[in-house]
Amino acid sequence: MNTMAEARLQTQQRRSQDGQENSLWSSGFGMKLEAVTPFLGKYRPFVGRCCQTCTPKSWESLFHRSIMDLGFCNVILVKEENTRFRGWLVRRLCYFLWSLEQHIPPCQDASQKIVESTGVQNVISGRAPGGAGEGQVPSHMKKEVQRILGHIQAPPRPFLLRLFSWALLRFLNCLFLNVQLYRGQMKMVHKAAQAGSPLVFLSTHKSVLDGILLPFVLLSQGVGVLRVAWDPRTCSPILRALLKKLGGLFLPPEASLSPDSPEGVLARAVVHAVLAPLGLWTGVLAVLRSLRRWGCSRRVCVRVHLAQPFSLQEYIINARSCWGSRQTLEQLLQPIVLGQCTVVPDTEKEQEWTPVTGPLLALREEDQLLVRRLSWHVLNASVASSAVMSTAIMATLLLFKHQELLGEFSWLTEETLLRGFDVGFSGQLRCLVQHTLSLLRPHVALLRIQQGDLLVVPRPGPGLTSLARLSAELLPTFLSEAVGACAVRGLLAGRVPPEGPWELQGIELLSQKELYCQILMLLHLLPQDLLLLQPCQSSYCYCQEVLDRLIQCGLLVAEETPGSQPACDTGRQRLSAKLLWTLSGDLSDSDSDGSEEAECRRFRLSQQLRCPDFFLFLCRLLSPVLKAFAQAAVFLHQGQLPDTESGYAEQLFQFLQATAQEEGLFECADPNLAISAIWTFRDLGVLQQMPGPTGPMLHLSPAFASRDSQERLEQFIRQFICG
Repeated sequence: MNTMAEARLQTQQRRSQDGQENSLWSSGFGMKLEAVTPFLGKYRPFVGRCCQTCTPKSWESLFHRSIMDLGFCNVILVKEENTRFRGWLVRRLCYFLWSLEQHIPPCQDASQKIVESTGVQNVISGRAPGGAGEGQVPSHMKKEVQRILGHIQAPPRPFLLRLFSWALLRFLNCLFLNVQLYRGQMKMVHKAAQAGSPLVFLSTHKSVLDGILLPFVLLSQGVGVLRVAWDPRTCSPILRALLKKLGGLFLPPEASLSPDSPEGVLARAVVHAVLAPLGLWTGVLAVLRSLRRWGCSRRVCVRVHLAQPFSLQEYIINARSCWGSRQTLEQLLQPIVLGQCTVVPDTEKEQEWTPVTGPLLALREEDQLLVRRLSWHVLNASVASSAVMSTAIMATLLLFKHQELLGEFSWLTEETLLRGFDVGFSGQLRCLVQHTLSLLRPHVALLRIQQGDLLVVPRPGPGLTSLARLSAELLPTFLSEAVGACAVRGLLAGRVPPEGPWELQGIELLSQKELYCQILMLLHLLPQDLLLLQPCQSSYCYCQEVLDRLIQCGLLVAEETPGSQPACDTGRQRLSAKLLWTLSGDLSDSDSDGSEEAECRRFRLSQQLRCPDFFLFLCRLLSPVLKAFAQAAVFLHQGQLPDTESGYAEQLFQFLQATAQEEGLFECADPNLAISAIWTFRDLGVLQQMPGPTGPMLHLSPAFASRDSQERLEQFIRQFICG
């Protein structure tokens, strides 16, 4: 927080020296910048740090302040200096010579090690279900293990790898202007590799080229040959044989069977033995189908982000201590939605949307929970380490109908950087805006008006839907403030009409207890994959973070009664003697005074000129999700149930499209929002999933069969929506 405050102060001082200032509605920063740089002085954000709670040793040992000063490198820029040789001929053959000098570690025969692994030995000795028993000869089992292992992988061929690296280097130089890699992030990976433990890489697949681009980047940086998992169903036998020699992995078909099936027990044991020391990416053959489209378009720049590595062993030890009591969304919110109670239970939400696959079902329930929560950690780190692109910023401004694109584009870029997120662009401000509008040309209409000004109008229909998808990439940057703003809107919904003036809403006093309760209800309603809360983080801690963000950005002002100590004056506070030490067995409310003092705090909305528009901006960031949920509540009495999940999702999506044509809510006409609404309603107890003759079927819950309960659900959701 201090870093952010100092950065804001330096930015204001720098702008005040530049001359004329133009007031922006969104911030008091001053004049618009003539150039947008990917950092603010020395306070360029370093993104992708691992969890300090679950992996404190990795958080400290694999990071150093000096790596923040390292810049970017272009991994496809190979010159004479990148080889050991010099001369005119070397400059012509530098790509080929560079590929010959790449270090490819020798591949060791792992068949004997896999045979001796615990899981395979259990199958051979008959201790596992479907095992061979005593009648099988171990030599036969060893041959079977070798057969399965040969289907999964083959020893990489160094010559083919060097030839492929040379061809891929030429291909990437024809396809991209540059491929940027942050040296600081790569230095952390090298430091983790020096520990001697195997490295496991997980990718979020933001591009169809990840399957070939990322292994090339890591090979070029000296990490080694990366094993890439490919789908065997999309590969011909010839292509499968070639990819295995280049480091590809193909899971045997019997390994994906149900754990209860006696078939494939040995194959699953071999797969588990193979997948401890390998880094996996799921490759996609869409690369081959997209080459024609990429080749015809203009060359672009690419940036590869790597989050901070962490020790999996350290995570397993520390993560189990963070588990507490949890309740389902139905237990937490359904009584409140139906008006049966008004108090949110003091517990965390249990919502697991991780796909339950065969290998995951083979684990114990405790290990399944560990894997699921590890996935949330990884997803949180991947989103935090991903740069915000200029199209996301421009789409947000166009979707919310802002006027001064130049000034507000500069403001939104600085706000993104100050919140610890990186941006993936730099350059002159006017050129950036023009280039971004050219990228969004299929979704917007550019109109010339008088005095040479340019009017940018989003195209209705699919154009608005595409802009909403792009603007969703900016939501993690302002997520805490957006949740807080929508919670405040829900708290004021029953007191002040939404169309009332801002001054009237600013009169209302909001207690800290009411704010906490409203934020908690919204946190429970929103899906987990949108919030990306770390599993080790308490919801009440996040509520305090949301409240702090609202105060910091100037939307909330603490109400101080005459003669009381200012809320910001912490220097004169003294600890009470009974708060210093308590007996370990004393479970009395010895700290009730502090909690009562916190609950008595009051806040009101700030009356600064920029606050109404900024408040509306934050509320609109969450409006596509909330409006889609509200429309899903309206659709409950129109949908045809029972139906399969995919069938009902198609029904809801068609309803969202029809509503978009009637009311202009095109940002809600998204099939992903329809699926998210169905999953949330299923967890809330609105929909029930029951077995059917053709598979699981969705039924309407008896608790929401009446129109009154459906209207209560719609009103509960719409209280958080700001018009």
